[in-house]
Amino acid sequence: MLDRITHAQHTIEEACQGLERQITIMEVCGTHTVAIFRSGIRSILPAQLKLLSGPGCPVCVTDQGYIDAVMQLADRDDCLIATYGDMIRVPGSDGSLETRASRGNVKVVLSSEDALQLARDNPGKTVVFIAVGFETTTPATAVVVKEAAGEGIQNFTILSGHKLVLPAMRALLGGMNDRVDGFLCPGHVSTIIGAGAFREIVENYRRPCVVAGFEPLQIIEGLAEICRQLAARKPELKSVYKAVVTEKGNTAAQRIIDECFEPVDGYWRGVGKIPQSTLALREKYRRFDAFRRFGLEDGPGREIRGCRCGEVLCGLIEPRDCPLFATGCTPSTPIGPCMVSSEGTCAAWFKYGRRK
Repeated sequence: MLDRITHAQHTIEEACQGLERQITIMEVCGTHTVAIFRSGIRSILPAQLKLLSGPGCPVCVTDQGYIDAVMQLADRDDCLIATYGDMIRVPGSDGSLETRASRGNVKVVLSSEDALQLARDNPGKTVVFIAVGFETTTPATAVVVKEAAGEGIQNFTILSGHKLVLPAMRALLGGMNDRVDGFLCPGHVSTIIGAGAFREIVENYRRPCVVAGFEPLQIIEGLAEICRQLAARKPELKSVYKAVVTEKGNTAAQRIIDECFEPVDGYWRGVGKIPQSTLALREKYRRFDAFRRFGLEDGPGREIRGCRCGEVLCGLIEPRDCPLFATGCTPSTPIGPCMVSSEGTCAAWFKYGRRK
């Protein structure tokens, strides 16, 4: 393994020397962000290679308007909020779900099935499942929507905040941050959509795309492959995660997503409105849509004053460039979502990168 790491380092150094400019590579996956910091990969890279963390944390990219809609539902006596734990402390305009917990109508669940079971167990409440995540978690939400429809469960809804990765990458390259030279593509998402889904980024934007897993060796070999392509001036689609990711992905998961959801325009923190980037329930299942049932607007929200999470998510600044970072905003007193989520860039910088 040491020989492979040394070879990858040599490839990266040769590319940086040959291009005689800074190389900028973005990972679009919160797990990659944390793994890169935890393994110390940054410390063995040449100064000419800059790693950026993109919009790869689903909690972080969720727009403020969605969070405020969640808070409205949490304030209702007829609702029971079912959420994954990483959403509990995300600040809205008026507190978080954690501040509503004393009301007894906020429940942390470990799966979408747990949320549906809450509806079965509490017929006097309307359960609202806070469905946030990329393509990785969307199939599980689709499964419980179909189950609820099959069982005729009337008191179950989802507030869909599911996002699609590719539209965000297009938005970045379309003007938000077109200085990105290449992408280390997300491993988890790629198991669902397939490595082939990123071919359009290579062909339309001439950027190398390399799918990688989360072990340090795979990450550094993925970075080396991107650098090799940049040096050769020949962008390609490659995968160094072939044991898990196939060309076409999980077609069964893709089918159930397509059956239950359709892409619509949606808002992303820091990016704004991205066409066809958010998943909404199709008309067949629209009765489970919490936005529709409770008459909520799925629109943009006001960003938290002073918080620069949006710029961090676009790779425009590093967390340490935000005046709130590690001062007013810490993991124990988070102001923005990038400090809340375990996959958030600010949380990773706080835990692993402050000394640097």
